[in-house]
Amino acid sequence: MGTELPLIGDFSTAGPVLTGARVGIVTFPGTLDDRDAARAVRLAGGEPVALWHAETDGGAALSSLDAVIIPGGFSYGDYLRAGAISRFAPLMDAIISAAGGRDESGSGLPVLGICNGFQILTEAHLLPGSMIKNDHLKFICRDQALRVENDATAWTRDFRAGEEITVPLKNQDGQYVADERTLDELEGEGRVVFRYVGWNPNGSRRDIAGISNAAGNVVGLMPHPEHAVEAGFGPDSGDGMRMGTDGLGVFTSVLASITGASTGETK
Repeated sequence: MGTELPLIGDFSTAGPVLTGARVGIVTFPGTLDDRDAARAVRLAGGEPVALWHAETDGGAALSSLDAVIIPGGFSYGDYLRAGAISRFAPLMDAIISAAGGRDESGSGLPVLGICNGFQILTEAHLLPGSMIKNDHLKFICRDQALRVENDATAWTRDFRAGEEITVPLKNQDGQYVADERTLDELEGEGRVVFRYVGWNPNGSRRDIAGISNAAGNVVGLMPHPEHAVEAGFGPDSGDGMRMGTDGLGVFTSVLASITGASTGETK
């Protein structure tokens, strides 16, 4: 009885701690997954910093941060259109500027939008296209296989191009749409970051699950990597039931991009 068994999901000794990397987590009214995103950052070795959407001095709020995550949920109840109101939050102007602006050419602060965060990034025109209702018009919640198409962004450098991962998906406005010219540009410029594998769960054009801006510092995806970071609480995997941690690479990737260090993940 003298040997204490570790808790499932105890990552206290896993991997090097990348001290000094501070990642802001934005909360809007109706945000659901800010705590999950903060825990993912902490497990990856960073320091999560809470950000409130109504922060009037956004420049000051972002000045000490190395990256920002806009997490999932139903900000403002998805009224008008998912992300349409949140796009006008005072903090968003500062995030747009820090990320390099809407022309998508400038490199700046790494920004990740997850689910509702992806919707907000498209509404803010940091990413092209739009999100509409799932083609089957129903909310969906399931573990979803994805293929990493681009491993050169700030949020995917700890993956390999072509690698398949599994993370949870939960949405009702998850269908990514854009005109054919935009879709061709995304494909031709390598800006499709994640693609659905096996089944397209929402009718997204060309099975697109996530995209980036031209510089690769801004990424949006519909599935939830923050729900696949801790053994015992993730998707089922070859290691056992609920043992999948494929999403952790998204967060170690940005910390490695910030510090220029290796996180121990292999490419």
